[in-house]
Amino acid sequence: MIGRIHDIIRCSRSFLITSHERLDGDALGSELALCEMLVNLGKKAVVYNQDRTPGHYRFLPGSEAILNRLPDTADFDVAFVLDCSELERVGAEAGKIRQIKTMVNIDHHVSNGGFCEVSLIDPRASSTGELLFRILAAADLSLTRGIATNLYAAILTDTGGFRYGNTTPESFAAAGRLLESGASPQWISENVYENNPVVKIRLLSRVLETLSFDCEGRVGSMVVSRESLEKTGALPEHTDGFVDMPRTVQGVEVSILFSELPDGHFKVSMRSKGNFSVERIARAFGGGGHHNAAACRVKGDISAVRRLVLAEIEALR
Repeated sequence: MIGRIHDIIRCSRSFLITSHERLDGDALGSELALCEMLVNLGKKAVVYNQDRTPGHYRFLPGSEAILNRLPDTADFDVAFVLDCSELERVGAEAGKIRQIKTMVNIDHHVSNGGFCEVSLIDPRASSTGELLFRILAAADLSLTRGIATNLYAAILTDTGGFRYGNTTPESFAAAGRLLESGASPQWISENVYENNPVVKIRLLSRVLETLSFDCEGRVGSMVVSRESLEKTGALPEHTDGFVDMPRTVQGVEVSILFSELPDGHFKVSMRSKGNFSVERIARAFGGGGHHNAAACRVKGDISAVRRLVLAEIEALR
């Protein structure tokens, strides 16, 4: 499949690159690295995302050029859809993007069923950034400092700083090559993990008050309400990383962050330790993700949503 992607790149002139709503480091780093690679090959390439780039990722090279309004899709030969298990995850413009003649999906989510003909999907990969690294390495393309920085950020964030179970020898090998090409691990980590705005810390202080434990202490959860966002002046992007906190508590195997949405749903973000698959929980509610990291949306008030999710966890234990 990598060879076929190389052929598509070689034979095409213009490319639209996009990813999912609620952007993370893997999505952005992968998009920006691919964009620079294509431009360096003399191609026309544009990155479009429905959502704004979160503040702590705006240091990534090329992020200032990301568009938040979809250009005329007739101008593009190819659409690259990155880090998405289904096209609808790109947001409201999915239907228009589908009209682009050739679509290429590059993803590592186990829940991806392959929504277009040209798909590079490997759930064993730590990140979409790692898959992009494979594509560049197979073509023997030069790794500029910008590309290296973006791919390192992608791998770093989706492995939780190389702490999660999806971290493999291939992840470290790729990271090593990226460091040799100019990525600065300290500078990238400081921007990603040590650059929090005050409103995020104020929001966290309120969210921590909702911390609760269920299933004999094996499940820890917190709630982000619309009221908490409004009173602190925070944005949904400021909840990045919150879901990991209950998992740091001794005895907790599953960590959940319930985030209230304007449409009467809660986004349920989940993390787990060891062999417990939160992807199976998310799939039961129409979501997906990875074995130890997944998400879904559930309609109802917080009491009902919590009860439904906890019942599903208990049923799978």
